[in-house]
Amino acid sequence: MSKAPVLLGSSGDSLREACGKELTKIAPDYPNVVVLDADIAGGTGMHHFRKTFPDRFIQCGIAEQNMMAMAGGLAATGLIPVVTTFAVFMLRSIEQARLSIGYADMNVKIVASHPGLDVGPDGASAQCLEDLACYRSIPNMVVLSPCDPLEIEQATKAILDYEGPVYMRTGRSDAQRILGEDYQFEIGKAKILKNGSDITIMGCGVTTGRALEAAKILEMDGISVRIVNMSTIKPIDSAMVIKCANETKGIITVEDHNILGGLGSAVAEVLVQHNPVPMEFVGVRDSFGESGEPNELAKKYGIDYKAIIKSVHQLLERI
Repeated sequence: MSKAPVLLGSSGDSLREACGKELTKIAPDYPNVVVLDADIAGGTGMHHFRKTFPDRFIQCGIAEQNMMAMAGGLAATGLIPVVTTFAVFMLRSIEQARLSIGYADMNVKIVASHPGLDVGPDGASAQCLEDLACYRSIPNMVVLSPCDPLEIEQATKAILDYEGPVYMRTGRSDAQRILGEDYQFEIGKAKILKNGSDITIMGCGVTTGRALEAAKILEMDGISVRIVNMSTIKPIDSAMVIKCANETKGIITVEDHNILGGLGSAVAEVLVQHNPVPMEFVGVRDSFGESGEPNELAKKYGIDYKAIIKSVHQLLERI
């Protein structure tokens, strides 16, 4: 029980690096794309774009509110601005994101690195655990949290093809590849990664891989678990949520985020209206984090694969 099983692939690029590389790769096909940076391209993966397309890279300095408002203005001219900084600094500019981008329904892509406890040693002040809740509540805003480098690459292209405001999480730590080559990302569509009949676990971001780890161990104990990658938080895939509620005995959500307002809340909102079933929430329980390695923090704050296993047993006891 102490050792997690090995998943598909191995650790490699962080989600922020994968995003920066993919955006640079496809940028020639999107001549209207410009990147706005708040003096932190080395930490968001956008240094690749800055080096290759310096004439399409706008350095805004440490002025996130101005950067967000500027993005809305640039979008009004027909450009596709990609706004990049740490997730916690996206909260600093949320008023401008609401008014200049959401309210105006501008074609701006907000790409936030360093979300959740995955930030690790940078500590509580940099560990953004509220962003999904905040941006999910802005009208017109699509909210994404891809789970591995392959999905972040596909999602990077998808958000450029999508007409409208998008908020997308990336990630700081090296990310394990968990998806196969046949995987196809679609905005608004959840994907079943593993079928099961007892409990459904819905994850996003780094927690989807942990859910798969937990499922392998649970299978050894005779518990059949369905794993759903819910990388679109908004618009939530209501049809998938209802399907899983009908076909399994209960649902668990897992996220590197406060349990209030994020993935768990989005799923619960669907269930309470259509088919209420027993549910558990795995996430940070309304607290700030602290400095430490991501895996250590995941264990301490109850969002690692062992916490998911415990949550499954708790849910089964309630049924």
